[in-house]
Amino acid sequence: MKIAVFSAKRYDREFLNAANASAGHQLRYFDEPLDRESVGLAAGYDVVCIFVNDQADAEVLQALAAGGTRLVALRCTGFNNVDLKAAGQLGLKVVRVVSYSPHSVAEHAVALLLAINRKIHRAYNRTRDSNFALDGLMGFDLHGKTVAVVGTGKIGYVFAQIMLGFGCEVIGYDKYPSDAFKALGARYAEHGEIGARADIVSLHCPLTPETHHIINADTLARAKRGALLINTSRGGLIDTEAVIQALKSGQLGGLALDVYEQEADLFFRDLSSTIITDDVFQRLLSFPNVIVTGHQAFFTQEAITTICETTINSVTQFAKGLPLTDEIKAV
Repeated sequence: MKIAVFSAKRYDREFLNAANASAGHQLRYFDEPLDRESVGLAAGYDVVCIFVNDQADAEVLQALAAGGTRLVALRCTGFNNVDLKAAGQLGLKVVRVVSYSPHSVAEHAVALLLAINRKIHRAYNRTRDSNFALDGLMGFDLHGKTVAVVGTGKIGYVFAQIMLGFGCEVIGYDKYPSDAFKALGARYAEHGEIGARADIVSLHCPLTPETHHIINADTLARAKRGALLINTSRGGLIDTEAVIQALKSGQLGGLALDVYEQEADLFFRDLSSTIITDDVFQRLLSFPNVIVTGHQAFFTQEAITTICETTINSVTQFAKGLPLTDEIKAV
């Protein structure tokens, strides 16, 4: 099948080509993200392959369908950027990568936690300038602290497992509680307990209308003063303006992000020679107790291999008229 791959980076091409070696689909790579301006590039392609910040709203999907596209293949787990209802009405199938490597994201969340707690980013910059003073670099032992895991699916499960290994008390929150999570030795929090007790809050839930800005002025006001917040899931889970106010007041002790609500105009590109005009993002970067990485939590060899193999397998299933293992539909 003819596949138009948008937001294609060097590593996407390398790993997709390897995954496609035996399948033999025709891959055409576009550096551009899929949006209303670039959608014309997909005309004549059976399949469009997109990533987290590509746009697949009703208008884009309508243009895709008119151009002959029949399958939208997300090479990621989240699908908040796709209008599934519109896709269904247009007869477009949508698939995603349900699972790749939960370890990649969970381990990155732990790395961010350790870095923000022990001030690794600040220490690194100091020692490069031959400054070996320790003032301002004090952290705290993770052992014995309470860690709240918001979203206890595969990634949240692995993150909890690691935190239990550090000797933390782990409490969880999820609309759909998991027996496997409790079997680890973790437990689900009682009402209001996360705000009152959690020293660390790590977000691992999908972005839905229910979870949009789940971290807001109200939840931050009820949080334990000085708590650390980690987000490796989706930027829209956090009300960034509210978080900035909580950082300024000291209510929030530190913030580590791998995602950002307005990241589509920033992440996955080199902007080092330009001026970033996003004032909110620049304010975030001005805080010494904030770390931001550019949506790299998924970025391991194992994860990328699985993502690309799963994506190609979904296209092959579609080409053969087989049931789509990883199809998603509007609820």
